[in-house]
Amino acid sequence: MATKTRFSNRRSSSSSTRKPAPRSSTKRAGETKAPKYVYMWGNNKADGDGSMKPLLGGKGANLAEMTRIGLPVPPGFTITTEVCTYYYAHKKQYPATLQAEMENGLANMERIMGTKFGVTTKMPLLVAVRSGARDSMPGMMDTILNLGLNDDTVQALVTATKNERFAWDCYRRFIQMYGDVVMGVQKREGEDHDPFESLIEHYKDEKHGQHDIDDSKLDASDYQELVVRFKKLVKDRTGKAFPNDPWDQLRGASGAVFGSWMNDRAIVYRRKYNIPQEWGTAVNVQAMVYGNTGENSGSGVAFTRNPANGVNEFYGEFLINAQGEDVVAGVRTPQPVIELKKLMPDAYAELLKVRTRLEKHFKDVQDVEFTIQERKLFMLQTRNGKRTAAAALKFSMDMFKEKLIDWKTAVMRNPADQLDQLLAPIFDAAEIKKATAIATGLPAGPGAASGRVYLNADRAAAAAEKGEKVLLVRNETSPEDLRGMIAAEGILTAKGGVSSHAALVARQMGKVCICGASALQIDYAKKTVRAGDQTFKEGDYLSIDGTAGTVYAGQLATVPSEIITGMLHGDKAAQKTEKFRSFNQLMKWCADAARLDVRCNADNPEQTENALAFGAVGIGLTRTEHMFFEGNRIDAMREMILAANVEDRKKALAKLLPYQREDFIGIFRALKGYPATIRFLDPPLHEFLPHTKEQQMDLAKTLGIKVEFIQQRVAQLHEFNPMLGHRGCRLGIAYPEITEMQS
Repeated sequence: MATKTRFSNRRSSSSSTRKPAPRSSTKRAGETKAPKYVYMWGNNKADGDGSMKPLLGGKGANLAEMTRIGLPVPPGFTITTEVCTYYYAHKKQYPATLQAEMENGLANMERIMGTKFGVTTKMPLLVAVRSGARDSMPGMMDTILNLGLNDDTVQALVTATKNERFAWDCYRRFIQMYGDVVMGVQKREGEDHDPFESLIEHYKDEKHGQHDIDDSKLDASDYQELVVRFKKLVKDRTGKAFPNDPWDQLRGASGAVFGSWMNDRAIVYRRKYNIPQEWGTAVNVQAMVYGNTGENSGSGVAFTRNPANGVNEFYGEFLINAQGEDVVAGVRTPQPVIELKKLMPDAYAELLKVRTRLEKHFKDVQDVEFTIQERKLFMLQTRNGKRTAAAALKFSMDMFKEKLIDWKTAVMRNPADQLDQLLAPIFDAAEIKKATAIATGLPAGPGAASGRVYLNADRAAAAAEKGEKVLLVRNETSPEDLRGMIAAEGILTAKGGVSSHAALVARQMGKVCICGASALQIDYAKKTVRAGDQTFKEGDYLSIDGTAGTVYAGQLATVPSEIITGMLHGDKAAQKTEKFRSFNQLMKWCADAARLDVRCNADNPEQTENALAFGAVGIGLTRTEHMFFEGNRIDAMREMILAANVEDRKKALAKLLPYQREDFIGIFRALKGYPATIRFLDPPLHEFLPHTKEQQMDLAKTLGIKVEFIQQRVAQLHEFNPMLGHRGCRLGIAYPEITEMQS
């Protein structure tokens, strides 16, 4: 991407320490103020604030806000969303003043950090480059860490830190991320493994005799060799050498972030969540802090409350001697964040203070990323946490009780399109007792899901299009798996934790999800999943309980949720549950705020009772033809359609009358005085008749008529456009005895 885009005022790395020319503070009469494209933050000061998400993106605005309230945020700058808009409007070119503004931004970071970008004689300034759309799009766009490293600066990093393993680990990570994001070294069609990860596994087999040893077991010489092999992979795949100039690297990374706004997975995600394309994304450039310097450092992701079930607990995970991408990538299974209390009590105590401060300030549950460098805490991001419907309901109720929000805000914290998750079925307890549990993992998305196993996102999506219920089963997911994740009933991974890509996306989508089910051994080549002594092939059934974190063999039956049983069946135990009581309270608040009454479609007494239990104030439409599809009623309806004269038709209608009378009495009783709109028989008549030869022969036998007559009648009644055909009032005119019976 860097070869296709261009910044004005292009500079070389030899000038990276030169001070940018100061801008004139005077302005000529009539001269318009030049637009500002770069907003800086650092040292408790920020150009922007949390209200500027449309311009700075969610990440940039919140970094500025965290800096303003005194949290330990590494300095950096944001390139605004207006540059993204300009970039696509001007054939992937940039505003003329952008380079100079970026130089000012880097100079500010250099002053605060006390080091220089691209310097080779002392500790170099390295940066992270991250995307930042207005609305959070977790895992959909791209991140690059340790930018600024090359064969010279890595030696400077070794000398400055006296930690050779750390320096070369940073370098190989940078080549891997930059090679993937900027230079396009990614999985090819039909491949299931990231090419860089495959290369690491082959090297581990070659050097250590096994590929599943932890990366933290590799030493400096291992990482030096991986740097050589990574560079060769980039050269072989792209035909280009890996760039050495830090400013070329930064330009390429920025262009890649803007480019990622229009990649396939981002487009699919925006389409699913109705995010406008014209919003664009910002680019955030931030000074690196390092969680991979040794046993006194680490990185983590945490939520100020549990995003799966809503419990008010500090919830997250971390890895010692790791960078942040290790946690969210799912390649390693992290430790729960509570374990940090034992390993680094001071950093953990500070993290708890940050947790409390963020919730009081933003008045919502926050999803944070943090790094601990030599026991010192740094905050890298905060955003409103993605959550399941169950968690959203509990958050809203608890925060109302804590006086953080009012009841109207509590209502708005429960998206209407998520409420059906609360009504989703759960596994039947009797079925669970008989089922075989084959693995357990981390419960990342609550609910129950059964489906056929697919180990590849494209195959999962194709199977779902054919009507199959599928489970996407992977070692870990990546943004390339998005189509398969959307198509799947549930997601199951063998690696990763509750803040991995799979968990984050599953919570947003309301998908059932289990992560880190380490008992599973997935063989992509053989298309099998092994658990203990059992092997499951692609297409076999598994069932996952995302609330308990349990994986079962086979397909399990489900039962209604406690809200359904409490509302519709008066189940006393269900009505005592917190979820039921919270849902009831939410509905009462909605009723207080509502200015519009809702009537429902209902075609029988049971549907009417259900609708009124959930707050409907009548029936908007009863489709009487739907009353005749059940049991033996369909035969009487078919007899009426096939009748050759009025007398036979009236005999058939006499059989239908008791059914219809019984249904209407039940509906009116269930309505308890609420109104209903009744529609007379309105379907195309051929829809009631069987179309396969076998079904037609069965009907002929039931009615005692010839099958040829049924086939002839089906052909006669068929209509090219049934919406304009023989139905509704036209049917009543042609056959007034039908209207007479219904009235």
